[in-house]
Amino acid sequence: MTASPEEFSPTPLTYRDAGVDIDAGDALVDRIKPLARRTMRPEVLNGIGGFGALIGLGGRYREPVLVAGTDGVGTKLKLAFELDRHDTIGIDLVAMSVNDILVQGAEPLFFLDYFSCGKLDVERAARVVQGIAAGCESAGCALVGGETAEMPGMYVEGEYDLAGFAVGVVERNAIIDGSTIRQGDAILGLASSGPHSNGYSLIRKIVARSGVDLATEGCGDKTLADTLMAPTRIYVKPLLTLMKALPVKGMAHITGGGLTENIPRVLPKRLGVHLNKRAWQRLPVFDWLQRHGGVAEEEMHRVFNCGIGMVVIVASERAEEAIALLRAHGETVTKIGDVVKCDNGCPAVAITP
Repeated sequence: MTASPEEFSPTPLTYRDAGVDIDAGDALVDRIKPLARRTMRPEVLNGIGGFGALIGLGGRYREPVLVAGTDGVGTKLKLAFELDRHDTIGIDLVAMSVNDILVQGAEPLFFLDYFSCGKLDVERAARVVQGIAAGCESAGCALVGGETAEMPGMYVEGEYDLAGFAVGVVERNAIIDGSTIRQGDAILGLASSGPHSNGYSLIRKIVARSGVDLATEGCGDKTLADTLMAPTRIYVKPLLTLMKALPVKGMAHITGGGLTENIPRVLPKRLGVHLNKRAWQRLPVFDWLQRHGGVAEEEMHRVFNCGIGMVVIVASERAEEAIALLRAHGETVTKIGDVVKCDNGCPAVAITP
């Protein structure tokens, strides 16, 4: 027997009853607006709050080419949850995208993020966005908006996920594509701050197997927790300055795939690189990971940046000039190798002890 409308009167439900707090989302937007305002560029035509961001290129560029990149921070988030450290993970998010588009010569213009969780913790989310805004300021790009999604049942309590993307611009005749790289060119390595945002599935497995306490285990002059959570370096401003000062032939952001798989992405056919491992300082964290994980040297160079977060290729006669300029802008940089001829199946990246 079917109940009549009068007999069927369920308790009224709200979105909050389903686990989504619209007021919390509004409160987060209010916290974000002043952070985003500090990152604005003249190309941005509107602020946060619209359905889309308006960007005008104006007359600054003759033949502009837009360059876009997107990424997340991977399982480094798991350590952020474990250690309750959320202030710098947003810097990682920005760095992974802006460093990627930079290698093609692009100046980052704007960035958008996507933050999703099961239940929105406004204070924690605001700390994440503060890091995103700090990353945008470091890269000189505008935080023009993003998306906050509260999705009950999708995430473990207290966890969230992050993704983001950056868009930059470069003059068509200034695109860096590696086509001018020649045998004998110099390979410069810019120091990383640690593993950056790559290899953390292996890192977490090594840490779990070692049984150490991240907060107390020493690693160099820091704790292992501090070392592993150090934010990814953003190389944008120093390298944009370098590109204005002299011809940069190629760049490689050393992310997943490490040194051996990222550098060949910018090399012309029949060319490789010869790296001298003694030319740069490998941070103590990589020795710790290799020792406790029993990781082979080849695997270390394939998974981790091993102390080099960005590679820059210039003509050998401009190497010292480039090094001096980058050091003047705060980078730790050294010549780590040379471009070599690579025929008959030789390795694209050879690393000598």
